Amino acid sequence: MTYPVLLDADHVVTELYAISNVPTVVLIDADDTIVQPNWNAYATDTFKDFTGVDSGRQLDAIRTWVRDGTPLVDEDTAREAVGDLTPDEEQAKLLWRIALHHRDAGDDDAAARCWDRAAELAPHDWTIRRAMLPLRGRDPFGDEFFTLAAEFQQAGRPYHGISDR
Repeated sequence: MTYPVLLDADHVVTELYAISNVPTVVLIDADDTIVQPNWNAYATDTFKDFTGVDSGRQLDAIRTWVRDGTPLVDEDTAREAVGDLTPDEEQAKLLWRIALHHRDAGDDDAAARCWDRAAELAPHDWTIRRAMLPLRGRDPFGDEFFTLAAEFQQAGRPYHGISDR
């Protein structure tokens, strides 16, 4: 890749920017200004059948922004769409990091308790629920993933950000 990509292994950025789903794209201009916050954008249509998101519209919006500086959304719309984490979501994010600490220290039982509680507090946060699957030795594309996806769909696809559905 010829562009910077952030790997947020400790979930610090997900806490700071209220990111609750993956993939999430944040567009930042050359002046380090966020011009498009938390957006469920895709570069291809690989997952279109699953997500219902058409990458072509998103890529066109990015091209327009790059060419003429037209923002994808205005500041007020962006602020309203992202919103703040609820107290339960904040606690879930913290429990996620505590779980990682326990796991790294070799205490899998304590990690599991923290992850379970985080999932209860933020049941539709994919950065918690789906991300914990491989860390717990579970298939991130197995039955639990599809159960999570169905729950997410039933809940109206809650998302902190600009949804392109």
